[in-house]
Amino acid sequence: MDKHAKLVLTGAAGLVGQNLIVELKAQGYTRLVAIDKHAYNLDILRQLHPDVATVQADLAEDGDWTQTFAGAACVVQLHAQITGKSSELFVRNNLDATAKVLDAVRQHAVPYLVHISSSVVVSVANDDYTRTKKAQEKMVVESGLTHCVLRPTLMFGWFDPKHLGWLSRFMAKTPVFPIPGDGRYMRQPLYERDFCRCIAHCIATQPDGDVYDVVGDTRIDYVDIIKTIKQAKRLRTVIVHIPYGLFHLLLRVYALFSGKPPFTADQLKALTAGDEFHGVDTAQVFGVRQTPFAEAIRESYCDEKYSGITLKR
Repeated sequence: MDKHAKLVLTGAAGLVGQNLIVELKAQGYTRLVAIDKHAYNLDILRQLHPDVATVQADLAEDGDWTQTFAGAACVVQLHAQITGKSSELFVRNNLDATAKVLDAVRQHAVPYLVHISSSVVVSVANDDYTRTKKAQEKMVVESGLTHCVLRPTLMFGWFDPKHLGWLSRFMAKTPVFPIPGDGRYMRQPLYERDFCRCIAHCIATQPDGDVYDVVGDTRIDYVDIIKTIKQAKRLRTVIVHIPYGLFHLLLRVYALFSGKPPFTADQLKALTAGDEFHGVDTAQVFGVRQTPFAEAIRESYCDEKYSGITLKR
């Protein structure tokens, strides 16, 4: 891939997109186009990267944004609805928007597409996010376009407004941190910077039709993730275990008063579902040796340049 070729990123102002732009620029890519509908997050991207072309647009709607695909060498499809209180949001942003992006790729004969799916497509979970991500990936695979698919597990890193990022900030503000049950729910978190290096490898090498399960190398229980964050940030927060049923009820009550709850009852179910994922050897397949978990946590939440920047959901 020519480092001066045009790359278009959809959902570029989100967690993966913000990190991917940092990585692509570090690797020498110079013509990046970032499309996102979130004005606040897109403004953060503009401030950090004034050299990147930005387009504010809702991909679920027809518009001039499709013209940015003209002359592109690759499209990286990142947009996704991850949390929400209604199924319509997931259908609109995971399915309707994807259909229009695929149409734009065909219209402008973009030669390659990198699609970011999710490990939930092989999960035992059954919720709006899981169902629409499965359908979204199927749309890409059956599109007839030259593409590859990457399925990451739970990710963490710079800019994260949800997941471990939200937990990290919450822990810093509260003297007591609640844990559902015994907290022994095994996770395989994937460091965002490592994942972005895998994406960059796919952009450069353009594997055709390959589907990659990209899993964090570290198998760690949820409660130990929390303890690692606490240690990295040198916090004195007291960790308190709450019965699972009560924790679930509190989340449902909180969702009644919050338009965008940071952690939902469905996500609690997914956390405790007992999934174990098996992924490719990232060092062998992508040339990416994953960052040790404790080191990645320190980089994510203690970095002087980026750890204080948080996106909005």
